[in-house]
Amino acid sequence: MKTSPLEYGKSYHIYNRGINGCNLFQENENYEYFLHLYAKYISVIAETFAWVLMKNHFHFLVRIKSVKELNLQGFENLEGLKGTNRNFANQQFSNLFNAYSKAINKRYKRTGSLFEHPFRRVQVTAIGQLKYLIYYIHHNPIHHGFCKHSLEYPWSSYLTILSPKTTKLNRKEVLGWYNDKNNFIKYHNTEKINCFKELEIGFLGDG
Repeated sequence: MKTSPLEYGKSYHIYNRGINGCNLFQENENYEYFLHLYAKYISVIAETFAWVLMKNHFHFLVRIKSVKELNLQGFENLEGLKGTNRNFANQQFSNLFNAYSKAINKRYKRTGSLFEHPFRRVQVTAIGQLKYLIYYIHHNPIHHGFCKHSLEYPWSSYLTILSPKTTKLNRKEVLGWYNDKNNFIKYHNTEKINCFKELEIGFLGDG
């Protein structure tokens, strides 16, 4: 599958699943370790607005930082990497997936790829799309039968957005898209029946 490189300053729906639909997460420690690696590799190159980890797939809504924000001193070849599939942002996501795959393969005595390649990405531009996509991401556990409300699922950003605790998630901007927290909750509590069909992302996962 041919994919476009991530562009600096642009927002993306990043998603993928286990190869052949295999599980990516088998126990709570796996979810926690993936989030630890995500903070290590992705927080430096992107702002995160929403995420969910499911047993065999994941979704993130991110904005890749601009070259100025990244301030990548020491990466003399940054200009040469722009416009290729090996730019710095793409490489950081690859580093995340490779590090997690190695850890899982070692822990569970497996070999070979863990994720489908390449990871999927769809650029998002309009506020309406961003709001709808955040609902879609948080609704994943409900859609796949893991819970009846987003409050009940621990591996998504829904609880983080509602929490007053300090977070690297860009909570302030997310709530601004909905005007305030009450409207964010109301939007999420209003069922959007055709949400999964309308996005047409080509991948929903098997739950």
